[in-house]
Amino acid sequence: MPSLRQIASRLQRELAYYRCMTAHPKTPKLARFLLGAAVAYFLAPVDLIPDFVPILGQLDDLFIVPGLIWLALRLIPAEVTVACRASQAASIDSPPQRG
Repeated sequence: MPSLRQIASRLQRELAYYRCMTAHPKTPKLARFLLGAAVAYFLAPVDLIPDFVPILGQLDDLFIVPGLIWLALRLIPAEVTVACRASQAASIDSPPQRG
């Protein structure tokens, strides 16, 4: 079972990956919007269906955010996703520079 530190690290890597794709010039505008909406919805304290509604309140978070990300990834060219994954992996592998 992954630890909380591993989960936080994975989330940080994924956010860096999405940030790279959003900034890439070959990313379509609709995909940028969808990725931004997914991140905003994930971080926002407001839900479409409030969490106090039994079952549906939690399920909207499980379907809306991954659905927006999935749709955005389908719209982004493969060369962009490969370039951003490689860029993100290279930035993690290189040690931080101290000035």
